[in-house]
Parts: sequence; structure tokens; C-alpha cells
Amino acid sequence: MIFPEAVLTLEQYDIFVKAVGVPVLANITEFGQTPLFTVNELEQAGVNLVLYPLSAFRAMNAAALKVYQGIRSEGTQKNVVELMQTRMELYDFLNYHEYEQKLDRLFKQEIEK
Repeated sequence: MIFPEAVLTLEQYDIFVKAVGVPVLANITEFGQTPLFTVNELEQAGVNLVLYPLSAFRAMNAAALKVYQGIRSEGTQKNVVELMQTRMELYDFLNYHEYEQKLDRLFKQEIEK
């Protein structure tokens, strides 16, 4: 696998993919030189894998900054809670309650032995 740096057009990806004959990775990082092509566009150009190395990190940092600015200016997080994931949203996403129930069943079996 190889990833070319600072590819500016889909045509360049297409040419590169055909020339190297190995899987090609597109490093799609915000604020870089490569435009923010879609996965479908990159696939059409022959790219095999797309990497978004800092997208979530940058989004988390922006949200954290808003939260801490709110706390600092207002003395509370009350007015930025809507930016946050609730505990139940996290548990639902992780299927946490299902996991807990499975652990309970496993430990119950161990105790009964």
C-alpha cells in the first residue's frame, strides 16, 4: 500500500493508481492541499482506502473549546450541555446495557459452579 502526498485532482489519483499497481490510500485531512473529495469520487479514481486522520479530533477540540469558554465566562456548563453526548446516548451507542446483562449471566454461571 502507498499513499501519495498532496494530490490535487482526481485525475492525478487515477494516473497514480494505474502507475503503481498496488493499493492506494488517500489521506484526506482538513486544511491540507488535497481537496476534500468524497469516498465515491476517490473510489471512481481507483483509490482503495481513505483515511480521515484528524476529523473527529478537530471536531472534539472545537466542541471542548466551546464548553470550556462557556464554563469560564458563565461559571457553569449549564448553557453548553446541549453540545454534549448524554450518558444514555453513549450507553445506547455502545450497547452497554446488553453488555452488562451478558456479564451478569456469565458471573452467575461462575457462582453456580
